Amino acid sequence: MQIISRHSWQVTTARAKEIQLELAGEVSRVSNIATPRFIAGVDASVNRWTKTGTGAVVVLSYPSLEIVEIKVVTDRINFPYVPGLLSFREIPLLLKAFEKIEHVPDLVLVDGQGFAHPRRIGLASHLGLWLGIPTIGCAKSRLCGEHEVPLAEAGSSVQLIDNGEVIGAVLRTRTGVKPLYISVGHMIDLPSAVYWVMNCCRGYRLPEPTRLAHQAAGGNLDTQNRPALTGAEYK
Repeated sequence: MQIISRHSWQVTTARAKEIQLELAGEVSRVSNIATPRFIAGVDASVNRWTKTGTGAVVVLSYPSLEIVEIKVVTDRINFPYVPGLLSFREIPLLLKAFEKIEHVPDLVLVDGQGFAHPRRIGLASHLGLWLGIPTIGCAKSRLCGEHEVPLAEAGSSVQLIDNGEVIGAVLRTRTGVKPLYISVGHMIDLPSAVYWVMNCCRGYRLPEPTRLAHQAAGGNLDTQNRPALTGAEYK
């Protein structure tokens, strides 16, 4: 698929923050998606001993959420771990995986923050600008902002607020389990982001696209494209 090159990835941490501020104004919070044919999930894992990372893209059909395609790339990590700058560490891997896919997704769910970021451009938003595809940030933990506790039932949500601005939603995807932090990535609005995340859930805490991408990045999808592990961390 076509990738929209925006800048070099070989930058200092100071320059990385400048790039985020320069690009943040280009993030679109207007929905640009109707009914998708393909939804992708992305995730990355890092081996701190070998200083390599693995980026995974899993493309699913919608609404069946059956696996259509999996691409996994392992390469050296060149950017240090800095909270708030994970896009510079992980997106180069993910882009290499996207370059290999044959089924271009209509929507991408990202295991990471989107607009819910101190500079309003987390990994999901940054990736969306490079792909030109609607993206959603679907994070397991909070980076910034404050919120009340959502009700225990699946589908319950509350606003995530930072300095008086709504930056995301805290969404209970499974009754009685920890919520997820949902935010606009790019080319989508927050209510639509929450809607599509819930529509992609199949009884686990994580929606299927990012759940399977997490497994793929960890080497836990078998050669027949079936989940080899589920694990309590996903439930």
